[in-house]
Amino acid sequence: MPIITQLQTGSLAALDYRCDDKPGARPYVEMHHGFSVSYVRAGTFGCRTRGKIYELIAGSVLVGYPGDEYLCTHDHYPGGDECLSFQLPPEFVEVIGDDRRIWRSGAIPPLPELMVLGELAQASAAGRSDIGLDEVGMLFAARFVQQVSGRPRWFASAGSADRRRAVEAALWIDAHAHQPVMLEDTARQVDLSPFHFLRLFAKALGVTPHQYLVRTRLRRAAQLLADDARSVTEVAFDAGFADVSNFVRTFHRAAGVSPRRFRQAARGDRKIFQDRLAPLA
Repeated sequence: MPIITQLQTGSLAALDYRCDDKPGARPYVEMHHGFSVSYVRAGTFGCRTRGKIYELIAGSVLVGYPGDEYLCTHDHYPGGDECLSFQLPPEFVEVIGDDRRIWRSGAIPPLPELMVLGELAQASAAGRSDIGLDEVGMLFAARFVQQVSGRPRWFASAGSADRRRAVEAALWIDAHAHQPVMLEDTARQVDLSPFHFLRLFAKALGVTPHQYLVRTRLRRAAQLLADDARSVTEVAFDAGFADVSNFVRTFHRAAGVSPRRFRQAARGDRKIFQDRLAPLA
């Protein structure tokens, strides 16, 4: 698996993982050598750790705890996956919160509060943003602890065939999120009734189809805001939001700042996130 070190400092390291394993590739046991949070920016893969199975799709986060073993599988998607992984030193984890239950959560489903920061981090890693990758990486890790604290544990409580259907549906949502998408449309792609599909998707991936649709649109909006000069209105419509005011509210709720301020942060305005970084200094 190609691994590119994007950043190495005393605070953290940022690694770019690109896996091109095909379905049927023989998995092997790996180990987390430290604390880490790895943002899935593309593709999908399965993960088995501590007796649980997780299906990770775009926006999910793989969580690493020192010494824990895990096994990654690629049973449902031929294109592999791409992750941006933040490797965190123990002293930093002590600052943001070292609750073992959080760091042994295995993986978490796509959460809007993390997806927008994950896309900002990716823009920084790719050189498309002037914000420091170390700063946004620390923000991402701190927001992870904040969002997962007290949240019920999730794992894929569905059989292999149902997980495959859920992943196929998620990939279809990814490809069509800029268009109007109804529950019936997505259920039809995997030959299920809307009711059966709704239950299957949530059990396999930890979010409902509508939640994933909205979060996929937020992820796309964050990409456009970080990379593009289009107006906020154009970004809203291009990402799939039919109402600009709803987009602004939804984005602000996820990012903690307005789309306009998020764009300013992507262009290097450190003051926007200073209040969040201050406790980490």
